[in-house]
Amino acid sequence: MPLETTDVSSTGELRHTALDALHRSLGATMTDFAGWDMPLRYGSERDEHTAVRTKAGLFDLSHMGEITVTGPQAAALLDFALVGNIGGVKPGRARYTMICRADGGILDDLIVYRLGETEYMVVANASNAQVVLDALTERAAGFDAEVRDDRDAYALIAVQGPESPGILKSLTDADLDGLKYYAGLPGTVAGVPALIARTGYTGEDGFELFVKPEHAVELWQALTKAGEGVGLVPCGLSCRDTLRLEAGMPLYGHELSTSLTPFDAGLGRVVRFEKEGDFVGREALREAAARAESQPPRVLVGLVAEGRRVPRAGYAVVAGGEVIGEVTSGAPSPTLGKPIAMAYVDPAHAAPGSTGVGVDIRGSHEPYEVVALPFYKRQK
Repeated sequence: MPLETTDVSSTGELRHTALDALHRSLGATMTDFAGWDMPLRYGSERDEHTAVRTKAGLFDLSHMGEITVTGPQAAALLDFALVGNIGGVKPGRARYTMICRADGGILDDLIVYRLGETEYMVVANASNAQVVLDALTERAAGFDAEVRDDRDAYALIAVQGPESPGILKSLTDADLDGLKYYAGLPGTVAGVPALIARTGYTGEDGFELFVKPEHAVELWQALTKAGEGVGLVPCGLSCRDTLRLEAGMPLYGHELSTSLTPFDAGLGRVVRFEKEGDFVGREALREAAARAESQPPRVLVGLVAEGRRVPRAGYAVVAGGEVIGEVTSGAPSPTLGKPIAMAYVDPAHAAPGSTGVGVDIRGSHEPYEVVALPFYKRQK
């Protein structure tokens, strides 16, 4: 699976989540992921993937970076620092957005939760958490707002899959039926205080539970017990990657980077020029938007293999003997039963059904079908 850039702590040692000993007791294969020692898989990553698609999976995501922004001008700061309209997010709701450099390059993609009138939680990717924290701190100058590093204040456990609502309902009296996608509410789960968010990175219905690290083991064990009868299994980062790939969800360092603007990535919709005031990257992003109109950038598409060879990030996409793009992520798809990939390709070859497209795999041009993303979409 593609791993994010390692960012080992200043001591040179990997960081461990509050669930580290539990993962090892379950026989997890551990891996260095963005400076954290994380479970890659517990057994068969295919079985873990299938469990999330058909039943439920349990993930430790405590490596993600939580940053709290509070104060009278918290919304104004976030509207200046990020490309989205954060001031327009209602309390209890969340928004997918990005933080960009002044030149429009993507520093990270984020989820921002509005916890109260003047309190927000920004969740960054593990590999970029320090970069995002530093950027927000720098951009806070002149605003009546505080940026706080809360990475050590939370453990994050996700339960994902069609059985996840039932599992969670058995452990909480929170109104899960009324909890919309990209919303969060405070509650207790198995007696543990938690922020219960209906978000995820798998393409399935599910929840992410932010709790204090000292409650993580207790909560994991309660969820495991509640899910015993419906096929819940612990899941590692390997199946998380194939799940998000099937769902067409971008991964920073693969589909997103500082060399791309949101418009280059086909995600210009997250940039809200209509919001009041200036924001970092506004002018560069206006130019990127205009450029995308006049000279369409490469398009992120899905590729499905006709054969069995698996494409990997960085492999060239070809047509008629010419390079027309590059694979950003690739893996065998347990759901489709074929290798799949996401790739940026020239617009002329981006239409679903485009023929004559291949991937250069070690000198052999393997045939691939261009398809619309996502590869998989759950039945509502």
